Amino acid sequence: MEPTAQPLKRCGCGSPSEKCEELARTIKPAQLDPDTTLVFDVRREADYAASNETIPGALWKNPDKIDAWIGAVPRTLDVVIYCVRGGSVSNSVVDRLQAAGVKARFIEGGLEAYKAAGGKVISK
Repeated sequence: MEPTAQPLKRCGCGSPSEKCEELARTIKPAQLDPDTTLVFDVRREADYAASNETIPGALWKNPDKIDAWIGAVPRTLDVVIYCVRGGSVSNSVVDRLQAAGVKARFIEGGLEAYKAAGGKVISK
């Protein structure tokens, strides 16, 4: 039996290795403090346009145009992203951000779970 290569862990340090601690991919909705965290709303454009709510301080970033904005995301800050339900959009954006060295996580269950956990939203 041949040994198989293990995937590198994603820690957001910019040069992941087997010695890096693995950064959790998600954050529980009740743990998010939008006043102390850089938050990106990565709902698809149609979902964002159809909603009148957002997390206070969140910046909308079009997930379909990630190549245009990923270079400007700070590598030194923790970043939390969210989409509607914390599914494929959040997963794909977190994959790209972590691969680029960003310390990124997404809200488990997305905006809907955040609101259900009592998270504050504002009108956009």
